[in-house]
Amino acid sequence: MRFIYWRVSVFIAAAVVPSYWLYQAWIFALGPDPGKVLVDRLGLGTLVLLLITLAMTPLQRTTGWPGWIAVRRQLGLWCFTYVSLHMLGYGFFILGFDWGQLGVELLKRPYIIVGALGFLGLLSLAVTSNRYSQRRLGVRWKKLHRLSYLILGLGLLHMLWIVRADLKEWSVYATIGALLLVLRIPVIAGRIQRRRVKSSSGATKV
Repeated sequence: MRFIYWRVSVFIAAAVVPSYWLYQAWIFALGPDPGKVLVDRLGLGTLVLLLITLAMTPLQRTTGWPGWIAVRRQLGLWCFTYVSLHMLGYGFFILGFDWGQLGVELLKRPYIIVGALGFLGLLSLAVTSNRYSQRRLGVRWKKLHRLSYLILGLGLLHMLWIVRADLKEWSVYATIGALLLVLRIPVIAGRIQRRRVKSSSGATKV
């Protein structure tokens, strides 16, 4: 397996963060409502991981290093892991697994529907992230995985709805997301790749 140490490093980094949060919750270091804090952190962690995952292709085009793409699938699966823990935490800490209360929550907080749609989108990407699905779906696989852009929009909308009073942090994530989408526009992506190739050719001649 190529880039084994890089892959292992990414795995450890992604696994350590929620483990540390769980430890903090266990020792009551997350304030008077550790469950809610944990749910919020897992949700934010999902958004951050999605942004990092979407950054892998622009980074590869800019630097030419294939290691970025080598961990893209792993990062995407970690993103799904985080959102699954986020949903599980919501069910346990917020609802107490009282699913009858879910209908009331949906009426009071419609952003939960937006978050659920994002979860379903990440679920479809995680299920089809394997090579069998790539072969089976063919060209449709790439079209399906473009859902990641829509999922990013849903995630940002979900967060915006929650933090309406303080948009500073949200603006940072929204700006990064917009930049990543701009870098994927074919014309811009092509220019970046051509510039890298020219730069590499110039360095080789010297």
